[in-house]
Parts: sequence; C-alpha cells; structure tokens
Amino acid sequence: MGETSAVAVAYEGDIARDLARRAALVAPLVVLGCGLGWGASGAVSAAIGLVLVALNFLAAARVLAWAAPQGGSMVMAAVLGGYLLRLIVLLGIVLALQQVSWLNIPVLVVTLAVTHLALLTWEMRYVSFSLAAPGLQRAPKHKAGHP
Repeated sequence: MGETSAVAVAYEGDIARDLARRAALVAPLVVLGCGLGWGASGAVSAAIGLVLVALNFLAAARVLAWAAPQGGSMVMAAVLGGYLLRLIVLLGIVLALQQVSWLNIPVLVVTLAVTHLALLTWEMRYVSFSLAAPGLQRAPKHKAGHP
C-alpha cells in the first residue's frame, strides 16, 4: 500500500509577491502624481512608501508561512503579533524619517495608508477563498472551439 502525504503549499508568498508586483505596476503613476503635486520630495516620499508597503506584505507572508505548519493557534498569534510588530516598525521608520528634511512625511504616510488599502482591494478580485482552490485564482480554462 502506498502512503499518501499531503504537501502543504504556501499560498501566502504567491499572494504577497502578486501584491508587490501590483505595487511596482502602480509605482510610476503614484510617484509621478506625487512628484507633480509636491515636487521631488513628494516623489521620493511616495517611492519610499511604496517600497515599505511591498516589504510589509512580503514580511506578513513570511510570518504566515512560518506559522502555518505550527498549527492554528500559532497562526492566530503570528497574525496578531506580526501585524502589531509590523505597524510598530512602520511607525518607527516614519518617525525616524521625520528627521530627513527633504522628505514629505504627510505624502509618505498617505501613500502607506492608501496603497495598502488599494492594493488589498485590487488583490481581492484575484484571490480564491474556496477550500477547493485556495490561493490565487487561475485563469478560467476555455474548451476547444470556445473563446
């Protein structure tokens, strides 16, 4: 008799990489828009904000991928603890960057908040919440002869 073993697939990394890819797609528009509105300091601040957002998503995925094999309680602790820790780190980075005279902190903070929410909203359309097909949804397969 052959043994079957379930191989866990970490979809968190796929989703985080997809979010980071989407952040890179919108980056030119966000940086250009902030540059037109607030000059070079706005453009640099927006770029830093976008990098921090992508790193935040990737860090969240790393924590979840580590916690998943540990069990449900560890996942819940990692989600809450990781969220709080990442918020504190982001706050620390923003507070440290306040000392940099050529950055526009309001642009940085708004970029952080808006792009987090916008990217998550955008990603929701592409994530499957079904246990039959968890993770990123795949493009629908078309039958031969049908578009």
